Amino acid sequence: MQNIHSPLQAQVVQWLVQPGESVAPGDVLVILEAMKMEHEIRAPHAGRLTELFFQAGETVGEGDALARWTRLDASPTASPPAPSPRSASKASQNTPRADLQQLQDRLAFTQDALRPEAVAKRHATGLRTARENIADLCDPDSFVEYGALAVAAQSRRRSADDLMRNTPADGMVTGIGCVNGQRVVVMAYDFTVLAGTQGMRNHQKTDRMLGVALQNKLPVVLFAEGGGGRPGDVDVAIVAGLNLATFASFARLNGQVPVVGVVAGRCFAGNAALLGCCDVIIATTGSNIGMGGPAMVEGGGLGVFKPEQIGPSAVQHGNGVIDILVDNEAQAVSAARHYLSCFQGAHAEWQTPPTQALRHVVPENRVRVYDTRAAMQGMVDEDSLLHLRTGFGVGIHTALARIAGRPVGLMANNPLHLGGAIDADAADKAARFMQLCNAHGLPIVSLVDTPGFMVGPDTEALAQVRHVSRMFVAAAHLRVPLLSVVLRKGYGLGAMAMTGGGFHETLSTVAWPTGEFGGMGLEGAVRLGYRKELEALPEGPEREALFAQLLAQQYDNGSAINMAATLEIDAVIDPATTRDWLVAGLQAGRVRPADGALAIDTW
Repeated sequence: MQNIHSPLQAQVVQWLVQPGESVAPGDVLVILEAMKMEHEIRAPHAGRLTELFFQAGETVGEGDALARWTRLDASPTASPPAPSPRSASKASQNTPRADLQQLQDRLAFTQDALRPEAVAKRHATGLRTARENIADLCDPDSFVEYGALAVAAQSRRRSADDLMRNTPADGMVTGIGCVNGQRVVVMAYDFTVLAGTQGMRNHQKTDRMLGVALQNKLPVVLFAEGGGGRPGDVDVAIVAGLNLATFASFARLNGQVPVVGVVAGRCFAGNAALLGCCDVIIATTGSNIGMGGPAMVEGGGLGVFKPEQIGPSAVQHGNGVIDILVDNEAQAVSAARHYLSCFQGAHAEWQTPPTQALRHVVPENRVRVYDTRAAMQGMVDEDSLLHLRTGFGVGIHTALARIAGRPVGLMANNPLHLGGAIDADAADKAARFMQLCNAHGLPIVSLVDTPGFMVGPDTEALAQVRHVSRMFVAAAHLRVPLLSVVLRKGYGLGAMAMTGGGFHETLSTVAWPTGEFGGMGLEGAVRLGYRKELEALPEGPEREALFAQLLAQQYDNGSAINMAATLEIDAVIDPATTRDWLVAGLQAGRVRPADGALAIDTW
């Protein structure tokens, strides 16, 4: 015989076992109530209740004896107790509880499977659903959704069932998933729900995720397709809704974490404003991006246009809005994964390209153009090169890649455009690229082949002075190593801008044997510096012979070997050893801690 004691002060609600009844281990004997919460007192062993000391409604103190009972297993002659109806069977444990079933039924309406008509309509346009894109972006079974049960704030004009079926997640799927094994915040406007517009609740969801991203330093991927603000949300008492925090919160991520924008289809107004804040914009050829859609344009008295006429991809790629242009959403997601991988640390394994090919990139004919992208390809790990902003500022190539597994940024002059001279667009592109690498801690490799900054009346009309000087300012604030390789021409201020403001501002400045240097283009230097001598001779073969002689002297004086001999550059190297130089520099260089906020221009 022994007593059952109360573990707390409480009131007896109900005895589930009466004197004389047998119980199995774990059976509930009595229910007590304290602070509006019920506590189950269970049998620790098999036994039989013999006497109750308190009845329902009475109050017991902590440690009070509630009842007396006999342990059946204590007696060798005791027969085992009969099965207790109070013990839960395995079958009942496998039956879904009502509350869990209700949740599962509710969540089902957020999935594509219960929205076949909306999905079919989406697929008919050749596009994927928001959830399909997220599933493709994130590693398998890694996405954890936030705010799935939200619906549009329109309960005063639509039924609860209508909202549940037709406005799942309030048109925006948000959560955290793994991309390449690392956690990333993912937000996708759902065009099948109210045209992907920005509702009050999906603004709340966005704000929540942006706070999580900033606080935990998580990269963000935004699938931005949609039509902007939504006027039909009537549950919230607002007039203009201009006190939203979303846009400021999104912009606050700038320079703090990588932010990727992806667009297929139409992206207008508020959706486009968020897209424009992203570090990189990846878009399909079928996309349209604009700060106002057709209704807004017409409402402003600016004409009637079809959506396809506003911000088509060809325009937005050429003007620099789109960084990476792809054919479809699958390629866009692949590009997003590639881009993010460049900010997720070094790879332990890589494949080295055939370095001997670098010896043949620059033609022996010094006035023959070539493609510096071949040099970029030959220096970086196989399949790691990702070109950015290819349709804009074509005088300078910019790309992300890896060298010996380590992520880097690369920029290179383009002799195929203006002979490699740096114009305003190229300077803007290079300056912003330096900011991007600087903010996120990527070392920069600069490949130089430029006659300098572009000059002339037409050029100066484009604010060349301000645009090209951005390169000097951006370079002056670098906290990451900068390594420069002069492939051929290293002339004037343009070459200095490509090397951080001067040849000794870099961690190392080396040249290939094809390198040639001067304070300005050598032909111009001869014509200006030796004008008196040249004009002393009559026009014709004699003057041209003197010009050729003087020019040859300038070339010899400005050769890469002579520049290295006077210590204006650090070395002249065999092109085939370029990777070795870069690897050594990357190992020696240090990324300094950020000194305050590191903003990246949206432009």
